[in-house]
Amino acid sequence: MRVLGIESSCDETAVAVYDGTRGLLSHRLYSQIAMHQAYGGVVPELASRDHVRRLLPLVREALADAHSDRDSIDGIAYTAGPGLIGALLVGAGFATALGLAWRKPALGIHHLEGHLLAPLLEPKPPAFPFLALLVSGGHTQLVDVAALGSYRIVGETLDDAAGEAFDKTAKLLGLAYPGGAALAKLAEDGRSGQFVFPRPMLDRPGLDFSFSGLKTAALVALRGRDLLGTDRADIARGFEDAVVETLAEKCRRALVQTGHRRLVIAGGVGANRRLRERLAAVGLSVGADVYFPRTEFCTDNGAMIALAGCLRLAAGMRSGLGMSARANWELGSIGA
Repeated sequence: MRVLGIESSCDETAVAVYDGTRGLLSHRLYSQIAMHQAYGGVVPELASRDHVRRLLPLVREALADAHSDRDSIDGIAYTAGPGLIGALLVGAGFATALGLAWRKPALGIHHLEGHLLAPLLEPKPPAFPFLALLVSGGHTQLVDVAALGSYRIVGETLDDAAGEAFDKTAKLLGLAYPGGAALAKLAEDGRSGQFVFPRPMLDRPGLDFSFSGLKTAALVALRGRDLLGTDRADIARGFEDAVVETLAEKCRRALVQTGHRRLVIAGGVGANRRLRERLAAVGLSVGADVYFPRTEFCTDNGAMIALAGCLRLAAGMRSGLGMSARANWELGSIGA
């Protein structure tokens, strides 16, 4: 089974070819970061227009890199949601039309399912079942993954996602878009313990998260401070420490409560170095194996969509002839 994967949910246009026997054969990505930096965030209309420009050239490049053509492709997978509806429609329309032209099945994939399965792209992939921490700009969830398509959310954020809190706090610190990675870089120069921020919801039972108060705490800490001095890096470090410790402790509790011995980290915040180190230590403390995708597959990419499509098509799952695109789509509702 060989699948062409297309990702266009937000500000990256990505295409990949995945083979069920040989693994990942190619992946191409075009990031729109430079275009959106002038606006301090993603402009949906500009994102959609850029996907239109980039998709066909990237498909051609990915197919050439994989030494594949239409005859060797068994199916096309595309991100159907959640995401920016205009951006999703570009990818969905392209994939559906290509499937009809090539007479291949086109399958809509849940964006978060792609992230959950991204560690399966690694040489030593996790086996089902496992516990997953899905942590990105728009989502922070603990997911009990029983099998492909069987996902039960055991904890999630009640307000801001961790990545969203990173980005908003980065903006308070005067850092350019995209802010999360810039804040983590600034925190490298910060001193731990100079600013101690709250660890949200660790003082109560349960596995839910809340990060909106952290950015407020950062705003209060910044009042009257010199952003050109060491305080800026120290605040970034204190903020990062609070997020990392909160995520790690919730993961520890979830592993104990669910009895899982495999923990998968998925989503863009999963690229954070301190979070990776802390979660690896959590795994050791409770006797669980921890799996990370390589950093390039933490953020949005076509490889995870091609992989998810390959697994679903190989299991006999199909979509109808219609095109699917949803801005909002609950992970627990997708089914097998």
